[in-house]
Amino acid sequence: MTKRVKPLLFAVGGAHLDRRGQSSVPFVPGASNPGIMREEPGGGVFNALRLAAQRGVLTEILSVRGADPAGDSVASAIELAGIKDSSVIFMDRPTPSYTAILDEHGDVVAAIADMALYELALPKQLRRRKVRDAIALANGVFCDANLPPEGLKRLSDLAGDLPLFALAISPAKVVRLRPVFSELSCLFMNRREALAVTGLEEDAELSDIYAELRDQGLDSAIVTNGREATLAFNSDGAFTVLPPDASGIVDVTGAGDAMAGGAIAALMRGETLQQACREGMAASFLTLQIHSASPKFSSQEFDKALALIPTASPLA
Repeated sequence: MTKRVKPLLFAVGGAHLDRRGQSSVPFVPGASNPGIMREEPGGGVFNALRLAAQRGVLTEILSVRGADPAGDSVASAIELAGIKDSSVIFMDRPTPSYTAILDEHGDVVAAIADMALYELALPKQLRRRKVRDAIALANGVFCDANLPPEGLKRLSDLAGDLPLFALAISPAKVVRLRPVFSELSCLFMNRREALAVTGLEEDAELSDIYAELRDQGLDSAIVTNGREATLAFNSDGAFTVLPPDASGIVDVTGAGDAMAGGAIAALMRGETLQQACREGMAASFLTLQIHSASPKFSSQEFDKALALIPTASPLA
């Protein structure tokens, strides 16, 4: 039997169609803004997996989609990324979608997530013997908060002693992860999601966010904050990492997913959380430079981006 060299990450969550409309002028709410519409397959787990695959991790995804053109597009993108597709297709349901409006700087103004199929079908898929067998072969498990609470709990039970990573997805959905905080190896979220799950005010200090997350039973997390310092912590303590100059931002979509994919790949290779955070930030930096949530890059391009990321500093 051939020994597997690369670690295998089994993931459950979003793989759907992303639509993004970006204003080409200063955005005016309540008005018609000239701009450009783009669409591509995306989703939190899927975006992160595509990044992790480029960083040397074998990947498998369980998602759900419809038997429609959008679903066909998602299936083709999964195959192109070299990800094993264990997803389930529903003949009578549309493929989930995410539609965002971006301002002229590429920042999100508003977004709608049409993802009822995840709520309805993903928890049921976790009861399949095929899923249990796939997790038994994996070196780590990854999910996003598109799963409802019962699905997250079941996946946590199935993961057992394997590392379990999670992506917050949104302020509205991150609270679903709270019951499994103690089971997570690392939770990836942004500051707004951290505030939503902690109940802290907008002006909360990083030290307050760190303390509250630990009090809620979370052992490890990476909390991004756009152009400001990223907070990360585990049992060894808390630290911050400053992102590189982001003056060249084109589109913020998928930047948090890329952070998760890059960091998880590093952690599964045995890197420290500090190094994993830097690698995730390099992946996020590359994503911000293009109009796609899934950048393609060479190892030399990644190393060049990584060289821009400073070393971690202890949380003050």
